[in-house]
Amino acid sequence: ILEFAVGEADENEWRDTVQLHSEKKTLLRYYAFEGMRYIWIARKGAFCKASILNEGWTCADLHGRQQGLSKADQSTRSQIFGANIIDVPVKTYLQLLFEEVLNPFYIFQVFSIILWMSDRYYYYAACILIISLISIGVSLYEIRKVCRYYLHVQVFRDECVSSEELVPGDCIVIPAEGLLLPCDAALLAGECMVNESMLTGESIPEMKMPLSVSESAYSPESQRRHTLFCGTQLIQAKGGVSAGNGAIAVVTCTGFFTVKGDLISSILYPQPLDFRFYKDAMKFLLFLGLVALVGTIYSIVILSKSNTTWQELVIRSLDIVTIIVPPALPAAITTATIYAQNRLKRHGVFCISPPRINICGKTSLFCFDKTGTLTEEGLDVWGVMVVSGAVFSELVPDPLIFPPGLMLSALASCHSLALLGGQALGDPLELKMIESTGWVMAGFSQCFMFLKRYQPVAIIRRFPFSSSLQRMSVVTVGPGGASPVAFLKGAPEMVASFCRRESMPSHFSPILREYTSQGFRVLGFAYKHLTKETDLSTVERSKDMNFLGLLVMKNQVKPESAEVIRTLKLAQLRPVMVTGDNILTAVNVARACGMVLSHEKVIFVNASPPTASSMASLQFHQGDGAVNGAGYHLAINGMSFAALCEHFSEYLPKILMRGTVYARMTPEQKTQLVKALQKLNYRVGMCGDGANDCGALRAADVGVSLSEAEASVASPFTSKSNNISCVPLLIKEGRCSLVTSFSLFKYMALYSLIQFASVLILYTEKTNLGDLQFLFFDLVLVTVLAIVMGRGGPSDELHPQRPAASLLSLPVLSSLLLHTVLSIQLLFYNSVTVFRYVPLNSTVTGAANLPNMEDTSIFALSGFQYIIMSIVITKGYPYKKPLYYNFLFVGALLVFFALMSWLVLFRHNIIHQLLQLYDINDMNYKLLLVAVAALNFFISYMLEILIDRGALNCLRNLRGKRKSKKQYKRLDVQLAETPSWPPLNQPLFPTQCSVIGVS
Repeated sequence: ILEFAVGEADENEWRDTVQLHSEKKTLLRYYAFEGMRYIWIARKGAFCKASILNEGWTCADLHGRQQGLSKADQSTRSQIFGANIIDVPVKTYLQLLFEEVLNPFYIFQVFSIILWMSDRYYYYAACILIISLISIGVSLYEIRKVCRYYLHVQVFRDECVSSEELVPGDCIVIPAEGLLLPCDAALLAGECMVNESMLTGESIPEMKMPLSVSESAYSPESQRRHTLFCGTQLIQAKGGVSAGNGAIAVVTCTGFFTVKGDLISSILYPQPLDFRFYKDAMKFLLFLGLVALVGTIYSIVILSKSNTTWQELVIRSLDIVTIIVPPALPAAITTATIYAQNRLKRHGVFCISPPRINICGKTSLFCFDKTGTLTEEGLDVWGVMVVSGAVFSELVPDPLIFPPGLMLSALASCHSLALLGGQALGDPLELKMIESTGWVMAGFSQCFMFLKRYQPVAIIRRFPFSSSLQRMSVVTVGPGGASPVAFLKGAPEMVASFCRRESMPSHFSPILREYTSQGFRVLGFAYKHLTKETDLSTVERSKDMNFLGLLVMKNQVKPESAEVIRTLKLAQLRPVMVTGDNILTAVNVARACGMVLSHEKVIFVNASPPTASSMASLQFHQGDGAVNGAGYHLAINGMSFAALCEHFSEYLPKILMRGTVYARMTPEQKTQLVKALQKLNYRVGMCGDGANDCGALRAADVGVSLSEAEASVASPFTSKSNNISCVPLLIKEGRCSLVTSFSLFKYMALYSLIQFASVLILYTEKTNLGDLQFLFFDLVLVTVLAIVMGRGGPSDELHPQRPAASLLSLPVLSSLLLHTVLSIQLLFYNSVTVFRYVPLNSTVTGAANLPNMEDTSIFALSGFQYIIMSIVITKGYPYKKPLYYNFLFVGALLVFFALMSWLVLFRHNIIHQLLQLYDINDMNYKLLLVAVAALNFFISYMLEILIDRGALNCLRNLRGKRKSKKQYKRLDVQLAETPSWPPLNQPLFPTQCSVIGVS
């Protein structure tokens, strides 16, 4: 904890702050953790993030900082918040080397090398030492290779300062040509075109609008369209300074407190993954440690009976530990993930969190955004319906034939598009909307002009679209000093709620239902005339609007969507749609892409919060679909979902189990839905394409962002394809990687146990494997087989059953136990057989006894066993392609089998001498060794097939049928046994509510 004095500051500078004393100097106590500063807040009696000093700022507070900070204020804040940099502290190579060597893995390696050197295993120890030094060197290089990004920015307290000196409260000028933003900032004046693909994966530039002056609390999430985020590329800025170019913003967060800093911190210091495979791997290593302890005790007992010195006794006993706990086990397991990551990259899927590839293999539910994910990004204008005399006119298919008027002006001006290099950029829907009017976009000064027939319309003020508000609005002015007009565009239901009742057409709801149920995207428009005296610089979003009409757009389902959904359903993976669109449109798309089949019915969930006159209620209404008794799906809108979460938590799990369509969902509700599904023990995937999905993508176990960027921190996976065909590919690769990781783990464990048994048997015979024999097995045979074993690609089909994720399950443990027992029995049989041929020299022990027949026979048989185990435990169908598709693995098997056969059967030569192998002259015994190896292969292969086919299920039957540990499986059984649920057209009330009668 560091303490230093800071200068005098105004107490009113902070809203939630340390209380400064009357002295000129104040003692600041803080500590830094994972890049963030935590300062002592006396009033709270705790250390809090320094960013707490910025909480409580209102929008008006930020506007009040346009004059910038004084030198004294900047100095004080700089001492509190530190430099505006996002980096890893760069330590000296000596410091890094010391920290790396203290890693438990390298401590174990150093211990092993010292042990092997003292036991005169010089070649083996030297190889491991070289490999460890190379590994440490690469690690040091990668850690040192950290760059600091900084630039010079103009601030209001000075002409130009380094971005590292920025502090919260600084007011900065953004140049017209833009820049890579070095901090989080709230836009106060002007408009900015921003590329946020690094943060959101959204490749379409977004227009940022200035923050309004109000007393509402400022929040970067709720005021996202007014916030500039660190690390995003500002393409252009205009309208914020007197010359018309550039923009003005106030710094809100710096360093690791920015959104980018928080995301980078999560990458540098990731939270441990809650995945059973990784937990079980650590438990099994502890089990191997216990086996090593037993082996050590056994070796002490055996060696103490011979003429072994106490030094050699200690060395031999400790050597058992280095054999039974394979130091290469973590590296071997990660090879499967690396291969899967490279295969995904070749298919245009990029991953920034490789451990999540294995989690893909256990995904049981996948959520999909609708627009741009399941359906095409661009929409075609189907027609426009204008309100005339409180009724809708006929649908006009081409807006070009409209005469000049309010509807045409609304279509041309109510959007967030911007000009860049003479080209309009922004939402494809809005681009189509403007294109349909035939109007042309041109830039003049601080506003944009839309020209048609020489009648310009200028946008004076814009309130950009917000997913949470489901609407946007603009204020426009026509030529000749005409009165300003406010236009509103958004979800028809939301637009209607802001309109005067008398302006609404009588058949609004039936018309809207007609088009949305056919899958059309429908937008509502409204207008309001403002007076000429209205202060346009301070005008807010308007109410009491007049309903103008509807824009009907056709949104086609992508051709790949239906096939992908069908594939997922056949594989017992549940697809779910989460969208901000109308619920009827969403249901139509769900039917079109196969989420809801033609013979299945849709039940709409309507939950309402309590009001002054009524309590909260929940009802289920049947929509379209089949008769009772057939399969059904629930459709829920965002308002009902919010009421369910708050007032009907007892019904929420059942609704989540059958909910397939979630409509009118805000970004926060999408995230809430993902977390709620995870509470039911689902492994949840999420696929989306825009900024509205970022929270859900990060919350999901498997987040896939459809983006042209190679990678974004919005989600662990980024796909360059613009459709969901990457989802089955990702699941296939995840299952392949998970199964391969299991195989590699079992192989490395069996290799350790076989070598452990071999050494103990040789200890009993007062001998041991030679230095080069260890080297040949560990670094040549086993390492090569482990590396090429993981190259097998995924199966072409998705199997309905997901692979296991537990290493401590009955099949895995039974397989390891049976193969280990069989291998030890054959090794022991071989040892007994050898003793009949040539008695061992009992005057010396260990490697000094080489060459001898016992060692050579154990070497030969264990070598064959390493090859055999790599074949037996390599799984193929249904998650991987058959073994013969892995050409490198098959080639390595043939080479090593030929090499071991040559070493056993053929005449003694220089290779035998180097490996210190005994010259066995009896060909019958040599053939016996090969025959025992063949028997080992046959029995092991049959055992593995029997285990895979469920031969051990009889043991499970003895314990009786148990309920699943996963809540969603228990709920599924419960719902299957309750055909009367959900109760249709019957109001339900929260269980905690009670009616009290008063007489």
